[in-house]
Amino acid sequence: MILRNFRAALWLAGLLAFPHLSPAPLIYKAGEGWSYETYGSSGSWQKTRAKDQLEVAEQAFEKKDYDLALKAARHTVKKWPLSDYAPKAQFFVGRSLEEQKKDEEAFKAYQTLLEKYPKVENYQEVLKRQFEITNRYLDGQWFKLWGVVPFFPSMEKTTKMYEKVIANGPYSDVAPLAQMNIGSAQEKRKEFPDAVKAYEKAADKYHDQKNLAADALFKAGQTYLKQASGAEYDQGIAAKAIAAFTDFIALYPEDKRVADARKNIDGLKTEQARGALKIAEFYEKKRQWSGAMVYYNEVIIKDPDAPAAALAKQRIEFLKTLTGTVTPPATPATTNAAPAAVKP
Repeated sequence: MILRNFRAALWLAGLLAFPHLSPAPLIYKAGEGWSYETYGSSGSWQKTRAKDQLEVAEQAFEKKDYDLALKAARHTVKKWPLSDYAPKAQFFVGRSLEEQKKDEEAFKAYQTLLEKYPKVENYQEVLKRQFEITNRYLDGQWFKLWGVVPFFPSMEKTTKMYEKVIANGPYSDVAPLAQMNIGSAQEKRKEFPDAVKAYEKAADKYHDQKNLAADALFKAGQTYLKQASGAEYDQGIAAKAIAAFTDFIALYPEDKRVADARKNIDGLKTEQARGALKIAEFYEKKRQWSGAMVYYNEVIIKDPDAPAAALAKQRIEFLKTLTGTVTPPATPATTNAAPAAVKP
């Protein structure tokens, strides 16, 4: 018993005499986070000058020790926020977070850099990195809960990130692409009206970039086309799609997609004709001959060579025998209206 107590006392004395042998404590520092530091070496990575502290971050980054690089860079910014070395240190905060696959935190670190140090030399590089991070989220990368657990993809959050990129550099190299990608993100959300607005804004704001403007206008037409394909009782969307493709053909007649635009217009007109036929049949069922003749005539105007047009002509001739009308009205009726649109 005495021997066992003596050994315990000797072991405790050894611990007190040689603290460096003890496990490394977990240390928290504001602005730097939690880290382990061994006794006797605490602060060995910390320097007394901003320049030296930044060098620690740079060297650690080169060695792919991203934990140390992040810690040293954050310490530089915290201790010498007004020094000439702070902007570069903040950049290494973002780079280290990127290498650790913490993209959302990295984006925010770059945002802090641009807001706090707007005259940073590599401003365009920072914008590009923000853009590339956001592209990864557009491609389906998940945002992380508490910065750790992959939780969900979000096109809404992705859109807001692109908006920040554009606000940071509205006429930068990446801003037009970011504006286009907002349209793509909204399409993925099935928010087609917002997608169209994004594409139309890109076409208008960056009209001097011919290829991008043409792409934006064509995609606006395609987005309208998606809406028209799923629309019920709505001919207005089809008309907007036709207008977008018509503008595209007029503005960019040499574009290789002109043939596709014409094909889309023809398809939309056919759908419009089918919709008008449904409305005409609705009126005829209700024994509203005048309204029926208006929309049968619309079928012929929209797609004169379609089978629906041949049927419409037959119905018009029949209705003439009931009403005594010689020439069908040229414009849609405005009273006793049928449903606003018809599902093809």
